[in-house]
Amino acid sequence: MAASDAHDTTRATIDAVWRIESARVIAGLARMVRDVGLAEELAQDALVAALEQWPTEGVPRNPGAWLMAIGKRRAIDRLRREETLERKLGELGHELEIGGGGTPDPADEAVEDISDDLLRLVFTACHPVLSTEARVALTLRLLGGLTTPEIARAFLVPEPTVAQRIVRAKKTLADAGVPFEVPAGPELAERLASVLEVIYLIFNEGYSATAGDDWMRPALCEDAMRLGRILAELTPREPEVHGLVALMEIQASRARARVGPSGEPVLLLDQDRARWDQLLIRRGLTALAKAEALGGTRGPYTVQAAIAACHARARTPQETDWTRIAALYAALAQLNPSPVVELNRAVALGMAFGPETGLALADELLAEPALQRYHLLPGVRGDLLEKLGRLDEARAEFERAAAMTRNERERALLLARAGACVTARD
Repeated sequence: MAASDAHDTTRATIDAVWRIESARVIAGLARMVRDVGLAEELAQDALVAALEQWPTEGVPRNPGAWLMAIGKRRAIDRLRREETLERKLGELGHELEIGGGGTPDPADEAVEDISDDLLRLVFTACHPVLSTEARVALTLRLLGGLTTPEIARAFLVPEPTVAQRIVRAKKTLADAGVPFEVPAGPELAERLASVLEVIYLIFNEGYSATAGDDWMRPALCEDAMRLGRILAELTPREPEVHGLVALMEIQASRARARVGPSGEPVLLLDQDRARWDQLLIRRGLTALAKAEALGGTRGPYTVQAAIAACHARARTPQETDWTRIAALYAALAQLNPSPVVELNRAVALGMAFGPETGLALADELLAEPALQRYHLLPGVRGDLLEKLGRLDEARAEFERAAAMTRNERERALLLARAGACVTARD
């Protein structure tokens, strides 16, 4: 193999190792230095060392332990320069080995249980003191292993904007003195809700992109599902975590069928269900069963997963249990009152009891301030009006929805449906 090929292979290996191990390394270092910003800097130093040494010395037997060892030694170097050295070293105790220079051997490093560290990092990155945008960016950076350019591309925002969000997020956490710990007692439920919200926001942006030329961004869905699975392993007794995992797995099972040959959106009832991923469906149904087996009142993610399961279990659109779906949306509205939930309930009612019933509820939502610029309201009304044969009104609604959406693929679909109304009328 040529030297350049070997170097490229090693670089690809380093990239893969970093994506897998970075969260563990940052989490372990954050426990030691009690500062996620500093922990990430130390981890980045370890990554630079790997880029410098591995191409010539080879990839170590345990690359994650190697990165952690380098990060620890960088922490010691930094602490040596600080006035609080003795106090800090006392806190770290036997966790840090103050040795000489040289390349660490993973065999010399004790294998540590990093589960608690990862969980602390999850709760810190998703702390409510941060804005939603900052929580998403920081979570993808620290836990997803994504670079700033990757996050910027995923959300179609300028790189400097993402970089600024991450820098400000770290400063906000430091200034607020946010402890690197897992919350306990009543605070746990609130903080866990923030974590789940961030993961689902990431998933949704991948599943139905709010802007740009692509209908879906599968990589974001995969990042969110990976984070959800990690969280489920770390918190096995939390039903809503399993509920969220179930919801994402089942929704992601439709990914191949949601996009046509030219990248155009394919609506649920028009999808080829043979293309649904049965493995993801089975995984989702298993996660839903775990959530329900843990007992207690079902949370909003578990209820949404139950709705998704109704679709997954139906072999054809005609077999879908729309009556149950409508009832589940009513339950969801009790748990999480929202105009968007009511709009989804209108769709279910229209499918279960006829378009007149669905349209009656959709019409009630026209005065909702939160839905004034929400393109799916006219989209749903257009669909229901079309089914009722009120084609001129349906066309106007589809055109209104197309003017509101920022996603080019969705705009094209809505305009095509408006055109179909004209053709059917003529």
